[in-house]
Amino acid sequence: MPLSVLSSRWRFPSLISAPPAAGASPGTGPGHTRLYVLDGLRLGAALSVLLFHYVGKPVGWEQAWRGAPDKLLPGVHAVALYGWLGVELFFLISGFVICMSCWGKRPRDFLVSRLIRLYPAYWVAVLITSVVVVAAGYPFSTVKDITARTVLINLTMLQQPYGATAIDPSYWTLWVEMLFYLLFAVVVAMGLTYRRVVAFCGIWTFAAAIAPSVGLPLLDTLTQPAYAPLFVAGVTIYLMHRFGANLLLWGLLGFSWLAAQYRLEGSVQMYQQWLPEHISWSRSVAVMTCCFLLVLGAALGAFDWIQWRWLTLAGALTYPVYLLHQEVGLTMIGWLRQRLAPAPTLAMVTVGVLVLAWLVHRLVERPLSRVLKRGLTVSFESFATDDGDLLARAGRVRSTP
Repeated sequence: MPLSVLSSRWRFPSLISAPPAAGASPGTGPGHTRLYVLDGLRLGAALSVLLFHYVGKPVGWEQAWRGAPDKLLPGVHAVALYGWLGVELFFLISGFVICMSCWGKRPRDFLVSRLIRLYPAYWVAVLITSVVVVAAGYPFSTVKDITARTVLINLTMLQQPYGATAIDPSYWTLWVEMLFYLLFAVVVAMGLTYRRVVAFCGIWTFAAAIAPSVGLPLLDTLTQPAYAPLFVAGVTIYLMHRFGANLLLWGLLGFSWLAAQYRLEGSVQMYQQWLPEHISWSRSVAVMTCCFLLVLGAALGAFDWIQWRWLTLAGALTYPVYLLHQEVGLTMIGWLRQRLAPAPTLAMVTVGVLVLAWLVHRLVERPLSRVLKRGLTVSFESFATDDGDLLARAGRVRSTP
Protein backbone atom coordinates (compact mmCIF):
# COMPACT_ATOMS: atom_id res chain seq x y z
CA MET A 1 0.00 0.00 0.00
CA PRO A 2 1.46 3.41 -0.91
CA LEU A 3 2.63 5.51 2.01
CA SER A 4 0.35 8.38 1.00
CA VAL A 5 -2.72 6.14 1.21
CA LEU A 6 -1.59 4.69 4.53
CA SER A 7 -1.01 8.16 5.94
CA SER A 8 -4.41 9.44 4.84
CA ARG A 9 -6.18 6.41 6.28
CA TRP A 10 -4.35 6.46 9.60
CA ARG A 11 -3.75 10.20 9.90
CA PHE A 12 -0.15 9.10 10.47
CA PRO A 13 1.79 12.31 11.18
CA SER A 14 5.29 13.19 10.18
CA LEU A 15 8.04 12.47 12.63
CA ILE A 16 9.39 15.96 12.17
CA SER A 17 6.17 17.97 12.10
CA ALA A 18 6.46 21.19 14.04
CA PRO A 19 4.83 21.51 17.46
CA PRO A 20 1.87 23.90 17.72
CA ALA A 21 2.57 27.58 17.97
CA ALA A 22 2.17 29.17 21.38
CA GLY A 23 -1.04 30.92 20.40
CA ALA A 24 -2.50 28.16 18.26
CA SER A 25 -5.97 26.91 19.05
CA PRO A 26 -6.02 23.26 20.09
CA GLY A 27 -9.58 22.79 18.98
CA THR A 28 -8.79 21.88 15.40
CA GLY A 29 -7.96 18.53 13.89
CA PRO A 30 -8.88 15.20 15.37
CA GLY A 31 -8.67 16.29 18.99
CA HIS A 32 -12.45 16.42 19.48
CA THR A 33 -13.40 13.23 17.61
CA ARG A 34 -14.86 10.56 19.87
CA LEU A 35 -12.75 7.45 19.81
CA TYR A 36 -15.29 4.69 20.29
CA VAL A 37 -12.58 2.07 20.22
CA LEU A 38 -11.19 3.38 23.51
CA ASP A 39 -14.54 2.63 25.16
CA GLY A 40 -14.30 -0.92 23.90
CA LEU A 41 -10.69 -1.23 25.04
CA ARG A 42 -11.62 -0.03 28.51
CA LEU A 43 -14.29 -2.70 28.89
CA GLY A 44 -11.90 -5.26 27.41
CA ALA A 45 -9.34 -4.32 30.06
CA ALA A 46 -11.93 -4.72 32.81
CA LEU A 47 -13.00 -8.13 31.50
CA SER A 48 -9.39 -9.29 31.25
CA VAL A 49 -8.87 -8.40 34.92
CA LEU A 50 -12.15 -10.17 35.72
CA LEU A 51 -10.97 -13.34 33.98
CA PHE A 52 -7.63 -13.17 35.77
CA HIS A 53 -9.33 -12.98 39.15
CA TYR A 54 -11.85 -15.72 38.31
CA VAL A 55 -9.75 -18.25 36.39
CA GLY A 56 -6.19 -17.00 35.96
CA LYS A 57 -5.44 -16.82 39.68
CA PRO A 58 -6.22 -20.32 40.98
CA VAL A 59 -4.58 -20.13 44.41
CA GLY A 60 -7.20 -19.58 47.11
CA TRP A 61 -10.18 -20.01 44.79
CA GLU A 62 -10.50 -23.80 44.88
CA GLN A 63 -13.25 -23.75 47.49
CA ALA A 64 -15.51 -21.50 45.45
CA TRP A 65 -14.88 -23.44 42.23
CA ARG A 66 -15.04 -26.84 43.97
CA GLY A 67 -11.74 -27.61 42.36
CA ALA A 68 -8.76 -25.80 40.84
CA PRO A 69 -10.02 -23.41 38.13
CA ASP A 70 -6.84 -23.95 36.09
CA LYS A 71 -7.78 -27.63 35.90
CA LEU A 72 -11.52 -27.07 35.40
CA LEU A 73 -11.06 -24.46 32.64
CA PRO A 74 -7.52 -24.99 31.30
CA GLY A 75 -8.06 -23.20 28.00
CA VAL A 76 -9.50 -20.08 29.63
CA HIS A 77 -6.85 -20.21 32.33
CA ALA A 78 -4.02 -20.13 29.77
CA VAL A 79 -5.34 -16.82 28.44
CA ALA A 80 -6.53 -15.40 31.78
CA LEU A 81 -3.08 -15.98 33.30
CA TYR A 82 -2.00 -12.65 31.77
CA GLY A 83 -5.29 -10.85 32.37
CA TRP A 84 -3.69 -8.71 35.08
CA LEU A 85 -2.12 -6.71 32.26
CA GLY A 86 -5.54 -5.16 31.78
CA VAL A 87 -4.48 -2.83 34.61
CA GLU A 88 -1.58 -1.61 32.48
CA LEU A 89 -4.05 -0.87 29.68
CA PHE A 90 -6.31 0.93 32.15
CA PHE A 91 -3.52 3.29 33.17
CA LEU A 92 -2.51 3.94 29.55
CA ILE A 93 -6.07 4.86 28.60
CA SER A 94 -6.49 6.88 31.77
CA GLY A 95 -3.57 9.13 30.86
CA PHE A 96 -5.06 9.66 27.41
CA VAL A 97 -8.65 10.23 28.53
CA ILE A 98 -7.93 12.54 31.46
CA CYS A 99 -5.84 14.79 29.27
CA MET A 100 -8.54 14.77 26.60
CA SER A 101 -11.49 15.35 28.91
CA CYS A 102 -10.08 18.30 30.85
CA TRP A 103 -8.39 20.26 28.04
CA GLY A 104 -9.76 23.77 27.93
CA LYS A 105 -11.61 23.41 31.23
CA ARG A 106 -11.16 25.29 34.47
CA PRO A 107 -9.47 23.62 37.47
CA ARG A 108 -12.78 23.40 39.31
CA ASP A 109 -14.35 21.70 36.28
CA PHE A 110 -11.53 19.15 36.39
CA LEU A 111 -12.10 18.52 40.11
CA VAL A 112 -15.88 18.25 39.74
CA SER A 113 -15.56 15.87 36.80
CA ARG A 114 -13.21 13.58 38.73
CA LEU A 115 -15.37 13.57 41.86
CA ILE A 116 -18.58 12.73 40.05
CA ARG A 117 -16.81 10.12 37.96
CA LEU A 118 -15.13 8.33 40.85
CA TYR A 119 -17.46 8.43 43.82
CA PRO A 120 -21.13 7.65 43.00
CA ALA A 121 -20.50 4.19 41.53
CA TYR A 122 -17.79 3.55 44.11
CA TRP A 123 -20.04 4.31 47.08
CA VAL A 124 -22.72 1.90 45.95
CA ALA A 125 -20.13 -0.74 45.01
CA VAL A 126 -18.63 -0.60 48.51
CA LEU A 127 -22.09 -1.04 50.05
CA ILE A 128 -23.16 -3.83 47.68
CA THR A 129 -19.90 -5.72 48.17
CA SER A 130 -20.10 -5.38 51.95
CA VAL A 131 -23.70 -6.59 52.10
CA VAL A 132 -23.08 -9.54 49.76
CA VAL A 133 -19.92 -10.72 51.51
CA VAL A 134 -21.30 -10.35 55.04
CA ALA A 135 -24.68 -11.89 54.16
CA ALA A 136 -22.93 -14.87 52.53
CA GLY A 137 -20.90 -15.42 55.69
CA TYR A 138 -17.43 -15.03 54.14
CA PRO A 139 -17.31 -18.57 52.72
CA PHE A 140 -15.35 -17.60 49.59
CA SER A 141 -14.29 -14.02 50.25
CA THR A 142 -10.67 -12.88 50.30
CA VAL A 143 -11.72 -10.15 52.79
CA LYS A 144 -12.68 -11.19 56.31
CA ASP A 145 -14.40 -9.52 59.26
CA ILE A 146 -15.90 -6.49 57.54
CA THR A 147 -16.93 -3.98 60.18
CA ALA A 148 -18.91 -0.74 60.02
CA ARG A 149 -15.67 1.12 60.73
CA THR A 150 -14.00 -0.52 57.74
CA VAL A 151 -16.94 0.20 55.44
CA LEU A 152 -17.09 3.85 56.46
CA ILE A 153 -13.38 4.51 55.87
CA ASN A 154 -13.64 2.73 52.51
CA LEU A 155 -16.29 5.25 51.45
CA THR A 156 -13.57 7.92 51.45
CA MET A 157 -11.51 5.90 48.91
CA LEU A 158 -8.49 6.68 51.09
CA GLN A 159 -8.36 3.35 52.92
CA GLN A 160 -4.90 2.60 51.57
CA PRO A 161 -3.10 5.69 52.97
CA TYR A 162 -5.06 5.23 56.22
CA GLY A 163 -3.77 1.66 56.42
CA ALA A 164 -7.30 0.21 56.47
CA THR A 165 -8.45 -2.99 54.80
CA ALA A 166 -10.04 -2.51 51.38
CA ILE A 167 -13.53 -3.99 51.03
CA ASP A 168 -12.36 -5.36 47.68
CA PRO A 169 -8.64 -5.94 46.93
CA SER A 170 -9.14 -4.55 43.42
CA TYR A 171 -9.54 -1.07 44.87
CA TRP A 172 -5.77 -0.61 45.10
CA THR A 173 -5.72 0.84 41.59
CA LEU A 174 -8.01 3.69 42.66
CA TRP A 175 -5.29 5.10 44.91
CA VAL A 176 -2.83 5.06 42.00
CA GLU A 177 -5.40 6.88 39.84
CA MET A 178 -6.01 9.50 42.54
CA LEU A 179 -2.30 10.24 42.78
CA PHE A 180 -2.20 10.75 39.01
CA TYR A 181 -5.15 13.14 39.24
CA LEU A 182 -3.39 15.03 42.03
CA LEU A 183 -0.26 15.49 39.95
CA PHE A 184 -2.12 16.39 36.78
CA ALA A 185 -4.29 18.87 38.70
CA VAL A 186 -1.16 21.02 39.14
CA VAL A 187 -0.88 21.42 35.36
CA VAL A 188 -4.63 21.98 35.03
CA ALA A 189 -4.41 24.76 37.63
CA MET A 190 -1.64 26.41 35.60
CA GLY A 191 -3.66 26.05 32.39
CA LEU A 192 -3.22 23.20 29.96
CA THR A 193 -0.99 23.98 27.01
CA TYR A 194 1.10 21.76 24.79
CA ARG A 195 4.35 22.99 26.28
CA ARG A 196 3.23 22.66 29.90
CA VAL A 197 1.93 19.14 29.41
CA VAL A 198 5.15 18.06 27.66
CA ALA A 199 7.14 19.60 30.52
CA PHE A 200 4.93 17.80 33.03
CA CYS A 201 5.56 14.47 31.30
CA GLY A 202 9.30 15.05 31.27
CA ILE A 203 9.51 16.14 34.91
CA TRP A 204 7.31 13.27 36.11
CA THR A 205 9.33 10.76 34.10
CA PHE A 206 12.58 11.99 35.66
CA ALA A 207 11.15 12.15 39.19
CA ALA A 208 9.71 8.63 38.90
CA ALA A 209 13.06 7.34 37.63
CA ILE A 210 15.05 8.65 40.61
CA ALA A 211 12.39 8.14 43.31
CA PRO A 212 13.31 4.54 44.27
CA SER A 213 16.96 5.45 44.81
CA VAL A 214 16.75 8.74 46.72
CA GLY A 215 15.14 7.31 49.84
CA LEU A 216 12.23 9.73 50.08
CA PRO A 217 8.99 7.76 50.70
CA LEU A 218 6.80 10.77 49.86
CA LEU A 219 8.46 11.18 46.46
CA ASP A 220 8.08 7.47 45.78
CA THR A 221 4.39 7.59 46.72
CA LEU A 222 3.59 10.66 44.64
CA THR A 223 5.47 9.65 41.50
CA GLN A 224 4.36 5.96 41.46
CA PRO A 225 7.50 4.71 39.63
CA ALA A 226 5.93 1.39 38.62
CA TYR A 227 3.02 3.01 36.78
CA ALA A 228 4.18 6.53 35.89
CA PRO A 229 5.49 5.42 32.45
CA LEU A 230 1.99 4.18 31.54
CA PHE A 231 0.26 7.41 32.47
CA VAL A 232 2.95 9.47 30.75
CA ALA A 233 2.63 7.34 27.63
CA GLY A 234 -1.14 7.86 27.61
CA VAL A 235 -0.76 11.63 27.93
CA THR A 236 1.91 11.66 25.21
CA ILE A 237 -0.29 9.67 22.84
CA TYR A 238 -3.08 12.16 23.42
CA LEU A 239 -0.74 15.02 22.50
CA MET A 240 0.02 13.15 19.27
CA HIS A 241 -3.70 12.75 18.65
CA ARG A 242 -4.50 16.39 19.28
CA PHE A 243 -1.51 18.25 17.91
CA GLY A 244 0.26 15.78 15.65
CA ALA A 245 3.43 13.86 16.38
CA ASN A 246 6.99 15.07 16.27
CA LEU A 247 10.35 13.62 17.19
CA LEU A 248 10.12 14.88 20.77
CA LEU A 249 6.81 13.11 21.39
CA TRP A 250 8.02 9.91 19.73
CA GLY A 251 11.09 10.06 21.95
CA LEU A 252 9.00 10.59 25.07
CA LEU A 253 6.72 7.70 24.13
CA GLY A 254 9.69 5.44 23.38
CA PHE A 255 11.31 6.35 26.69
CA SER A 256 8.04 5.59 28.50
CA TRP A 257 7.88 2.16 26.87
CA LEU A 258 11.48 1.43 27.83
CA ALA A 259 10.79 2.42 31.44
CA ALA A 260 7.51 0.48 31.49
CA GLN A 261 9.08 -2.76 30.27
CA TYR A 262 11.75 -2.49 32.95
CA ARG A 263 9.26 -1.72 35.73
CA LEU A 264 7.05 -4.56 34.52
CA GLU A 265 9.39 -7.06 36.17
CA GLY A 266 8.18 -5.84 39.56
CA SER A 267 4.56 -6.49 38.58
CA VAL A 268 5.47 -9.94 37.25
CA GLN A 269 7.09 -10.80 40.59
CA MET A 270 4.10 -9.46 42.52
CA TYR A 271 1.60 -11.60 40.62
CA GLN A 272 3.93 -14.59 40.54
CA GLN A 273 3.49 -15.10 44.28
CA TRP A 274 -0.17 -16.04 43.69
CA LEU A 275 0.41 -18.30 40.71
CA PRO A 276 1.93 -21.79 40.59
CA GLU A 277 2.83 -21.41 36.90
CA HIS A 278 5.75 -19.36 35.69
CA ILE A 279 4.76 -15.96 34.30
CA SER A 280 6.84 -15.16 31.26
CA TRP A 281 8.36 -11.69 31.33
CA SER A 282 8.72 -11.71 27.54
CA ARG A 283 5.04 -12.58 27.04
CA SER A 284 4.05 -9.91 29.55
CA VAL A 285 6.10 -7.32 27.66
CA ALA A 286 4.55 -8.48 24.38
CA VAL A 287 1.03 -8.00 25.77
CA MET A 288 1.95 -4.62 27.25
CA THR A 289 3.42 -3.57 23.89
CA CYS A 290 0.17 -4.55 22.19
CA CYS A 291 -1.64 -2.29 24.68
CA PHE A 292 0.66 0.59 23.68
CA LEU A 293 0.04 -0.10 19.99
CA LEU A 294 -3.73 -0.34 20.39
CA VAL A 295 -3.99 3.04 22.13
CA LEU A 296 -1.52 4.58 19.69
CA GLY A 297 -3.43 3.13 16.75
CA ALA A 298 -6.67 4.59 18.10
CA ALA A 299 -5.02 7.99 18.48
CA LEU A 300 -3.58 7.96 14.96
CA GLY A 301 -6.82 6.93 13.29
CA ALA A 302 -6.25 3.22 12.65
CA PHE A 303 -9.64 2.41 14.16
CA ASP A 304 -11.66 5.36 12.91
CA TRP A 305 -13.82 2.90 10.99
CA ILE A 306 -15.19 1.67 14.32
CA GLN A 307 -18.22 3.90 14.87
CA TRP A 308 -20.36 1.58 16.97
CA ARG A 309 -22.26 3.84 19.34
CA TRP A 310 -23.05 1.01 21.72
CA LEU A 311 -19.38 1.08 22.71
CA THR A 312 -20.19 4.25 24.66
CA LEU A 313 -22.25 2.09 27.00
CA ALA A 314 -19.40 -0.43 27.15
CA GLY A 315 -17.10 2.34 28.31
CA ALA A 316 -19.64 3.51 30.89
CA LEU A 317 -19.92 0.00 32.34
CA THR A 318 -16.16 -0.41 32.72
CA TYR A 319 -15.83 1.32 36.10
CA PRO A 320 -18.74 -0.41 37.89
CA VAL A 321 -17.68 -3.77 36.41
CA TYR A 322 -14.21 -3.29 37.85
CA LEU A 323 -15.57 -2.19 41.23
CA LEU A 324 -18.01 -5.07 41.60
CA HIS A 325 -16.41 -8.06 39.93
CA GLN A 326 -14.05 -9.61 42.48
CA GLU A 327 -15.71 -10.22 45.85
CA VAL A 328 -19.28 -10.26 44.52
CA GLY A 329 -18.25 -12.44 41.59
CA LEU A 330 -16.41 -14.93 43.79
CA THR A 331 -19.46 -15.29 46.00
CA MET A 332 -21.62 -15.85 42.92
CA ILE A 333 -19.19 -18.51 41.64
CA GLY A 334 -19.35 -20.37 44.93
CA TRP A 335 -23.15 -20.35 44.90
CA LEU A 336 -23.58 -21.33 41.23
CA ARG A 337 -20.98 -24.09 41.32
CA GLN A 338 -23.30 -26.04 43.60
CA ARG A 339 -25.63 -26.39 40.62
CA LEU A 340 -23.70 -25.76 37.39
CA ALA A 341 -20.60 -26.91 35.53
CA PRO A 342 -17.56 -24.59 35.41
CA ALA A 343 -18.12 -23.10 31.93
CA PRO A 344 -21.80 -22.12 32.48
CA THR A 345 -20.86 -20.77 35.90
CA LEU A 346 -18.18 -18.50 34.43
CA ALA A 347 -20.56 -17.31 31.70
CA MET A 348 -23.42 -16.60 34.10
CA VAL A 349 -21.23 -14.78 36.62
CA THR A 350 -19.70 -12.60 33.90
CA VAL A 351 -23.12 -11.72 32.52
CA GLY A 352 -24.43 -11.18 36.04
CA VAL A 353 -21.65 -8.72 36.84
CA LEU A 354 -22.30 -6.85 33.57
CA VAL A 355 -26.03 -6.62 34.38
CA LEU A 356 -25.31 -5.47 37.94
CA ALA A 357 -22.87 -2.88 36.59
CA TRP A 358 -25.53 -1.60 34.18
CA LEU A 359 -28.05 -1.29 37.01
CA VAL A 360 -25.54 0.65 39.12
CA HIS A 361 -24.72 2.90 36.18
CA ARG A 362 -28.34 3.49 35.17
CA LEU A 363 -30.04 3.73 38.57
CA VAL A 364 -27.31 5.21 40.76
CA GLU A 365 -24.31 6.60 38.91
CA ARG A 366 -26.11 8.71 36.31
CA PRO A 367 -28.74 10.36 38.54
CA LEU A 368 -26.40 10.83 41.51
CA SER A 369 -23.69 12.27 39.28
CA ARG A 370 -26.09 14.91 38.00
CA VAL A 371 -27.07 15.89 41.55
CA LEU A 372 -23.45 16.02 42.67
CA LYS A 373 -22.42 18.05 39.66
CA ARG A 374 -25.04 20.70 40.34
CA GLY A 375 -24.18 20.89 44.02
CA LEU A 376 -20.42 20.96 43.53
CA THR A 377 -20.64 23.54 40.74
CA VAL A 378 -22.60 25.87 43.00
CA SER A 379 -20.20 25.19 45.86
CA PHE A 380 -17.12 26.04 43.83
CA GLU A 381 -18.74 29.22 42.54
CA SER A 382 -18.62 30.44 46.14
CA PHE A 383 -14.83 30.59 45.85
CA ALA A 384 -15.24 33.66 43.65
CA THR A 385 -17.83 35.27 45.90
CA ASP A 386 -17.15 37.88 48.56
CA ASP A 387 -17.55 36.66 52.16
CA GLY A 388 -20.12 39.35 52.83
CA ASP A 389 -22.24 38.19 49.90
CA LEU A 390 -22.04 34.63 51.16
CA LEU A 391 -23.26 35.76 54.58
CA ALA A 392 -26.10 37.68 52.93
CA ARG A 393 -27.11 34.63 50.94
CA ALA A 394 -27.13 32.61 54.14
CA GLY A 395 -29.52 35.14 55.67
CA ARG A 396 -27.01 36.48 58.15
CA VAL A 397 -26.32 40.13 58.85
CA ARG A 398 -22.94 41.32 57.70
CA SER A 399 -21.00 42.26 60.79
CA THR A 400 -19.23 45.60 61.03
CA PRO A 401 -15.43 45.21 61.18
